[in-house]
Amino acid sequence: MKIIKPWFEILDEIDGEDVLKRIEKIGRVCYKSEERITDDSARKFVANILKSGHESVIEHEKISVRIICDRGVTHEIVRHRIASYSQESTRYCNYSKEKFGKELTLIKPLFWKEDSIEFKMWLDAMQIIEDTYNKLIEAGAEPQQARSILPNSLKTEIVVTMNLREWRHFFRLRTAKRAHPQMREVACAILEEFQNKIPIIFDDIEL
Repeated sequence: MKIIKPWFEILDEIDGEDVLKRIEKIGRVCYKSEERITDDSARKFVANILKSGHESVIEHEKISVRIICDRGVTHEIVRHRIASYSQESTRYCNYSKEKFGKELTLIKPLFWKEDSIEFKMWLDAMQIIEDTYNKLIEAGAEPQQARSILPNSLKTEIVVTMNLREWRHFFRLRTAKRAHPQMREVACAILEEFQNKIPIIFDDIEL
């Protein structure tokens, strides 16, 4: 059994200034004001369209992110409708095979300290699940059958592609204080990276 922390990888090469320039070029079609484009006009233009609520313009830009988290978190991620998803399949992945280290990989819960009774109870339960999963496979069960006992804590990988407007919606919901702690852990980390890479677009969403 392996226990890891969640992490993510942005799959696109992002130049934030180029993103803003492309959005400006597209957005000015609406106003037929292309002649007002200059080397430094994109930031102000994008800020103004966001302020006015004209967010459909930023739908023309998308970002793909590979997220490694637990399966419970992905159940929340895929509730966002305007997106594309590709996720590791427990139907076809046989975790008793060598390529998976013959073990389950689990996401460490951030809300329990390792010396707590809760963490010890969780760890014991995960060990029982891993042992039983391997025994089911040894007994002849297919991965798609044995997966019925796999926990929410199981590590999974999901590639998420959203346009910038949907990412804004995602972050507003998933970084809020009321969001699930493990969902918020992932969403806040991604938002912080987006804010570092792209000016203006996500600046109004507070961590």
